Amino acid sequence: MKKPYYHKDNFCLYEGDNIEIMKSLNNDSIDMIFADPPYFLSNGWFSVQWWKRVPVNKWDWDSSLWLWWDFEFHINWLKEAKRVLKEDGTIWISGTYHSIYQCWYALQLLGFHILNDICWFKPNASPNLSCRFFTASHETIIWARKSKKGKHYFDYKSMKYWDWKEDFLKKPWLQMRSVWSVLPPKKSEKNHWKHPTQKPEELLRRIIIASTKENNVILDPFSGSWTTGIVSSKLWRKYIGIEKEIEYLDLSILRYSNQEDS
Repeated sequence: MKKPYYHKDNFCLYEGDNIEIMKSLNNDSIDMIFADPPYFLSNGWFSVQWWKRVPVNKWDWDSSLWLWWDFEFHINWLKEAKRVLKEDGTIWISGTYHSIYQCWYALQLLGFHILNDICWFKPNASPNLSCRFFTASHETIIWARKSKKGKHYFDYKSMKYWDWKEDFLKKPWLQMRSVWSVLPPKKSEKNHWKHPTQKPEELLRRIIIASTKENNVILDPFSGSWTTGIVSSKLWRKYIGIEKEIEYLDLSILRYSNQEDS
């Protein structure tokens, strides 16, 4: 197995191709996967950030080659994800309409059992420049189990009774619904440098509490700047992250070190 890029306590980072590194993990060894795969948005278009027109192009890893290549990419990494998941394990996949439906179809082809599709509502979404479309203000998160015959973990009581005060859609003492209002990453989460698709800690906190227990093993095959890892660490879970870009791995280590010092 490849030597970790960084390993300390229950926090482990690997540098390289996620499929190759997942191949080195044992069968049925992972309790939960959170995946934020490329949305393939780097196509020369423009968006709005801080009320300014900016290109949506990010990096080569977010560039689409063609439709069938994109789909094959999702099939290949999901095959390995299914193999390493425990029989009762679950996977969460985040995406926009540019990518999430390919993931949905791939999950069904591979025999996963889809549990929910979560609508992550963004209250302060950027405006639409052309004024010819509805303003995109959400992402979809798929929650699926490895197979139909498994019995996944769900922390129903925490979802229902905890005070999720940042979510104005969650009514106290009522069942949590599949539409969540979660703000983008806070300023304190972007102290060092913002990853272009960085997820807010509050979003990962809800996902991890909902579907894992303490000391469970969480895998993030597209770890980026380690938001999944930092929340896993705070909640006493074990974490394995995989990332191709050295700069994001170094950012993850910096975030981890600062958390230890605080």
